[in-house]
Amino acid sequence: MGERLAGRTALVTGAAGGIGLACAEAFAAEGCDLALIDIDEKRLAAAARDLAKRSGRTVHAVPCDVSDAALAQKAVIRSAALLSRIDILVNNAGILAAGDILDCELEDFDRVMAVNLRAPFVIGQTVARHMVDAKIKGSIINMSSVNAVLAIPNQLAYVTSKGGISQLTKSMALALAPHGVRVNAIGPGTISTDILKGVMENDDARRRALARTPLKRFGEPSEVGSVAVFLASEDASYMTGQTLYPDGGRLALNYTVAVD
Repeated sequence: MGERLAGRTALVTGAAGGIGLACAEAFAAEGCDLALIDIDEKRLAAAARDLAKRSGRTVHAVPCDVSDAALAQKAVIRSAALLSRIDILVNNAGILAAGDILDCELEDFDRVMAVNLRAPFVIGQTVARHMVDAKIKGSIINMSSVNAVLAIPNQLAYVTSKGGISQLTKSMALALAPHGVRVNAIGPGTISTDILKGVMENDDARRRALARTPLKRFGEPSEVGSVAVFLASEDASYMTGQTLYPDGGRLALNYTVAVD
């Protein structure tokens, strides 16, 4: 089988590690050149260099704090200039801030919204305008979560932002369908990333997470990357406005499973 994304380009945010880097690696393996955005300039530069060396693809590092709308727009414009065009966007950058409705701080709520929801709007709008102007039949992928559907009381800001991503994805998909631009989302379950280190290292927390996962294991970032490749490729040519959930069976569950 040939490279499914040969000759195409992708922009991935939050790409210095975790799910973002896994998506970038999966795209590179399928023939994509890339621009990677992340706030962590040093880690991003190292990841981009390493991926370019391993894959033989062109990989640009574009450091940016996506919570700043003006900087985010400039980063997209720079990425488009470096790549000549953007065929695929993955809006992946995301943060957490603990707090429930009684104790969540306004500053924390605003900070999470700025990265998790406003940035996908700003970056998505900038890329969508580029695609429409250039008549690119592109694919935009927003990173959602099972927490767009399932709530966690002390992650009020995070789950609210992911619920917003669900509707942002549908609204974008409807508006961009006449232009041949498809917009979908991925809603991962419990994936082995840096954000989850606390869960991994705490036996009780780990058992609780696994008890909610019928496949009885955490997912790997690469398992989200393969879904991103599918959505970006012609294999998903008739899909738009959808959220796919690589979640180990979590959303289908209405009981807890015994953990070995």
